[in-house]
Amino acid sequence: MSEWTVHGARPVYSSPWVSLDLVAVEPPGRERYEHHLIKLAPVVAVVLINDADEVLLMWRHRFATDTWSWEIPSGIVEEGEDLAAAAAREVLEETGYCVSAKSLERLAYNQPIGGMCTAEHTVFLARDGVRVADPVDTHEADAIEWRPLDQIQRMIDDREIVAGVAVTGLLQLLARRPR
Repeated sequence: MSEWTVHGARPVYSSPWVSLDLVAVEPPGRERYEHHLIKLAPVVAVVLINDADEVLLMWRHRFATDTWSWEIPSGIVEEGEDLAAAAAREVLEETGYCVSAKSLERLAYNQPIGGMCTAEHTVFLARDGVRVADPVDTHEADAIEWRPLDQIQRMIDDREIVAGVAVTGLLQLLARRPR
């Protein structure tokens, strides 16, 4: 077994969304050194599919990478919030669609940057979306559209869908799809 030894950590920066620590680690057979550790709150996302085999996507710009792409509703889980409840809340806030937290199916889980970050992403599948309002978070997307599931693989291949949580959830849905 090659488990690293953690000797301690010191905070460098902290905010409600992210914190950065320098952690003293020692890999087996190696010298001890300081490694950056980014701590993030858990994220939930939802692949919402309708009876016409279409997926609800949001067209948005991400300033950090200066990219435009299609995404699925997603967001940070608030302190003490149930994952499914957070997922249903995010769908409603970002798209105006209501989904039942009780009917959400777990679709995927990943740790996108496990070597230096505590980020955890849980993706749910929803089939019961009903449009009940305009989105509250109007800054989240420039467009919200239903796109055919048959187009999703091409959209990923063509870099029209690039967000890790969206790619993970959508590919998992495609992998589970009956042929």
